[in-house]
Amino acid sequence: MSDVTRLLEAIQHGDARAGEELLPLVYAELRQLARAKMAREQPGHTLQATALVHEAWLRLGDQRFENRAHFFAAAAEAMRRILIDRARRRQAAKHGAGAEHVDVNEVEIAAPTEKDDELLAIHDALTALEAHDARRAELVKLRYFAGLSFEEAAEILQVSIPTAKRDWTYAKVWLYRRIQDGASHEKSNSGTPQVGSRGFERVE
Repeated sequence: MSDVTRLLEAIQHGDARAGEELLPLVYAELRQLARAKMAREQPGHTLQATALVHEAWLRLGDQRFENRAHFFAAAAEAMRRILIDRARRRQAAKHGAGAEHVDVNEVEIAAPTEKDDELLAIHDALTALEAHDARRAELVKLRYFAGLSFEEAAEILQVSIPTAKRDWTYAKVWLYRRIQDGASHEKSNSGTPQVGSRGFERVE
């Protein structure tokens, strides 16, 4: 049993000190995960990997985790939601929403870019998939956002590895089509090109 798994089990049993011991052990991996997510952010963004790690850690709060893979999947999901929230704020600022309540800490954030559109398009498509097929949507989160292997994802979802691979193929096609349909709809309404499926095309 790894030290991380041992501490996660201790947290489940109410050991308050285990949480303090856990952060130093997982910090480097959380930073690596955060840097991977920040690579998708627009140039000139103000949020740094360290800040993303700490905000995600706070969002994890008192959750309980079955194992190491489950913990990092939850951390990746927390980081994803933080970045989505920021992308939405930039989009709102672009359209003038809440201009009278500008936060001084957000003033230096650049205007939204195609990467914001891409992130939000994937998020919207994933939300739709979640309503359609919750297990396959969870698999996408584990694979695409948490970077887990098929073996790790299958363990968390309690399915066989072949089933996980079939679900992954189905989910990629479903999301690809959903994003394409959304892009076509936006283009017909606005007359300008919108984000397509490039964000999800990169996932293997």
